[in-house]
Amino acid sequence: MERNERIRHFEKLFDRVNTLNDEIERGLRELAELSGELQAYYSGEWREDFEADEAALIPDYVKRGVLSEDGLWDALERAGELLRAHGAEEPEEASEEA
Repeated sequence: MERNERIRHFEKLFDRVNTLNDEIERGLRELAELSGELQAYYSGEWREDFEADEAALIPDYVKRGVLSEDGLWDALERAGELLRAHGAEEPEEASEEA
């Protein structure tokens, strides 16, 4: 690979890495914010909504994956792992007693 071609190639990589760094940083901030909001829901009103779903009080057309205890717990745990791995601030730990 000749010099100018090599420089162009690595300049593209350099630009992409910088773009990804910015996207990941924004994504981690958003992940911390959204998972914190989900954690607050899980620690608060979630149980009431879960019980309403169990009693068939929520219409079938309402998407309610968030009411899957394992699904929500797993999502919060995964968010926490990603945030810890990247040294980002994470929300309070999920309470198993929700």
